[in-house]
Amino acid sequence: MSLFSYYLQQGIRSLRRTPVLTGLMVLSIAVGIGASMTTLTVMHLLSGDPLPGRSQHLYYPQVDASPRGEKARKEPLDMLDYTSAVDLWREGPAERKALISESPIKLSAPGSAAPASISRLLSTTADFFPMFQVPMAYGTGWSSEDDERRARVAVISWDLNQRLFGGKDSVGQMLRIRDSDVRIIGVLKPWRPAPLYYRVAGGRFAQGDTADFYGPPQEVMVPFFTGLQINAGHFQQFTCWGDLPEKPGHLENTNCVWLQQWVQLDTPAQVASYEQFLQSYVQQQNQLGRISQPELARLRSLMQWLDFNGVVPRDVRLQAWMALAFLGICLFNTIGLLLAKFLRRTGEIGVLRALGATRGMIFKQCLTEAALIGLAGGLAGLLLTLFGLWSVRQQPLAYADMMQLDLRMLGFTLLAAITTTLLAGLLPALRAACIDPALQIKAL
Repeated sequence: MSLFSYYLQQGIRSLRRTPVLTGLMVLSIAVGIGASMTTLTVMHLLSGDPLPGRSQHLYYPQVDASPRGEKARKEPLDMLDYTSAVDLWREGPAERKALISESPIKLSAPGSAAPASISRLLSTTADFFPMFQVPMAYGTGWSSEDDERRARVAVISWDLNQRLFGGKDSVGQMLRIRDSDVRIIGVLKPWRPAPLYYRVAGGRFAQGDTADFYGPPQEVMVPFFTGLQINAGHFQQFTCWGDLPEKPGHLENTNCVWLQQWVQLDTPAQVASYEQFLQSYVQQQNQLGRISQPELARLRSLMQWLDFNGVVPRDVRLQAWMALAFLGICLFNTIGLLLAKFLRRTGEIGVLRALGATRGMIFKQCLTEAALIGLAGGLAGLLLTLFGLWSVRQQPLAYADMMQLDLRMLGFTLLAAITTTLLAGLLPALRAACIDPALQIKAL
């Protein structure tokens, strides 16, 4: 029999001799692990890379055409005015470029039994689909030629296709958006980016408003200039200066920011080239009198942009810190319980030392018992974590349905339980290993 098997058997016997104390330690570890892993899983799902392998190539350019106020702005406005956005889209030296704007729409499908409904329209350009790796179930996206000629085509979401066409291939079917008909050329596969990284802006996360960015994606996508035509008057301006538009939503020739743009830059050389272009553009516009603060030009990567906007809600961060503090309290409780357990066995440990057991063997024996407690606490903590995530899914939160325990967090949960218990067992094991056998045998 190997020493490890011996330690394991002795550890199990020792734990069975003190079921109440063992149960208290397992419960302490389980509650601490369950609370901390629930909040850390929420943090992990909300703050992870939403586009692994691609995010480092996607950048968000910013320029600020608003007039200089009494107090100079330190950061540019987070959206673009129409002139700046279209200039950057047409002239920028990027591999791919996507203009983006969102607006509410009323849509229906001729011949469908489903009634007309209010939904959200994403007006964008052809590069949106390859840039963000948008998966297609049927058909495809449109081309750059469709952008220029304002083609009346659309790509719809999987859910909308289920609702209007029963999930069948609807490519070629017509869709009515307000008073215009568009032809469906593509249907998305089930796609749920979290957050909707291509729409993050406005610093809304700092105010606790996450619904816009953790909800489902837009149900209808059309070429950018097509969307401006068929949904004119229904685009929302965010910040305006000078004369306000006579008709809200007619923003092409007004001083308002309401557009976003993403660019794909695959190499450091392309990033440097685009930054140089951006600086040249704002300096040129400054000379023309349109941009008063050229120093506010920015180019942030996708992850930098998400971090800048604080995509993880403040309450989630606070809960994570509180849960980790609670885990620390449970850890100290476990240290005390293990210390009490091991020191109650001083006589037994003294006899083992007298029979030839070394301090290292006693230390390993105690750590094996701590590891068994950690494993049991981890399994119980895993059940509490699953319950905690289930309870989060019952909350009226935009990201509630995303809360699932993935394999990475599953392994981390068990590892955290065993590791924290081993750490908690270090001091008690050292105290037990340092027991003087002569004093203990004499006391017997």
